[in-house]
Amino acid sequence: MKLAHKDIEKDNAGQVTLIPEEAEDMWHTYNLLHVGDSLRASTIRKVQTESSTGSVGSSRVRTTLTLCVETIDFDSQACQLRVKGTNIQENQYVKMGAYHTIELELNRKFTLAKKVWDSVVLDRIGNVLVLGLLNFTVIPVINDFTSTEVLCDPAVTARLSDTKAAGEVKALEDFYKMLQQEPDRAFYGLAHVERASEALAVDILMISDKLFRHQDIATRSRYVRLVDNVKENGGNVRIFSSLHVSGEQLNQLSGVVAILRFPIADMSEAEEESSSDED
Repeated sequence: MKLAHKDIEKDNAGQVTLIPEEAEDMWHTYNLLHVGDSLRASTIRKVQTESSTGSVGSSRVRTTLTLCVETIDFDSQACQLRVKGTNIQENQYVKMGAYHTIELELNRKFTLAKKVWDSVVLDRIGNVLVLGLLNFTVIPVINDFTSTEVLCDPAVTARLSDTKAAGEVKALEDFYKMLQQEPDRAFYGLAHVERASEALAVDILMISDKLFRHQDIATRSRYVRLVDNVKENGGNVRIFSSLHVSGEQLNQLSGVVAILRFPIADMSEAEEESSSDED
């Protein structure tokens, strides 16, 4: 993924222009898009034409549209991304308010505008751009070699992705071990993990990227706040890809788990004791 332009204000409103360069970039873009965003991109539109004799025909034209996003469809097998919405800018071929579906294309730029760019979305852009830079940036290293030859090797960049996935698997294995050996230091479920975060107890937070695609803004913001709070209090955050088997396993555990710095009594027991005291 290449960043062509970025214009984000202090209130976190603004837009970025990105160029997807490989199939995996479509998956990252899918995780950036939310209903209500504005997407501007080149697309093909079938339009009716009328000749001087009055006969009506149709042709396909390439034009640039700006849509208010309503539905997002990602085909994980083909890595194809289709975005449907209503046209919100004047266009000679498409009326204001008319529906259209844009299929994003490799090596064709698109501009994504949001009312609020939260920290999770901005981090994803940063992480994707870092991986993209590894394909062509010259980075000096110690001794007589440069990292260019190494980092331009597709096998190396693939290994970097594998390393991230391996790290996710290892973190999840550590959680399961903690759950068996010290269950008071292994929490799962949003409410329990939030309580642990409030107690400044979260050492490692594991959360599925699927949760940040939630259509309800308030719910999505709740997950973002959790990530921000854990980071602010010195915890580590791992966002799992739901395309990977480790992400699928995490989703079976509600999509959010945490390894704690210190044990906290089981929340359900504490809640039961509290209610019994009230009685």
